[in-house]
Amino acid sequence: MDLASVIISFTEWSQTVASTWGYPGIFLINLVAAATILFPIPAFLVVFTFGAVLNPWLVGLAAALGATLGEFTGYGLGRAGEKVIEKKHEKWLKKANKWMEKYKAFTVIVFFAATPLPDDVVGVFCGAIKYDIRKFFIATFIGKMIMNLALALGGYYGMQWVLSIFGG
Repeated sequence: MDLASVIISFTEWSQTVASTWGYPGIFLINLVAAATILFPIPAFLVVFTFGAVLNPWLVGLAAALGATLGEFTGYGLGRAGEKVIEKKHEKWLKKANKWMEKYKAFTVIVFFAATPLPDDVVGVFCGAIKYDIRKFFIATFIGKMIMNLALALGGYYGMQWVLSIFGG
């Protein structure tokens, strides 16, 4: 099965889950999508779409909670593979650690979580350096809330705009 097929299957599945289960479905979709580390799953489509249909603030919240918990896959992988990561990537780890200290790790985590940047890598790194798990959760949640709320509100206001043009 190729990546395109996986994305199409996931999109179809997520539309069904969100339609059937509402906010808990959106939570589950974002949990699954964020838990995948190797390739991105387009959960943002569901957040945008259902932001137009359901309460966009609750869609953003459900999506942010699911995505935040899903990011713990990377964090856990970093904790579990800490010794291997230290041995194989010692130079890179030192550079990344200095960069995180210089730009404040909390801010870096929020920034990566709030954008389409690869925050899975940040999660693995945070796990490997044993970054405080509560701070990781809070920073990731803030970033995911910013991104998902923007997507849900974009869907809501975008659909309102389209309907106003076509007289809906």
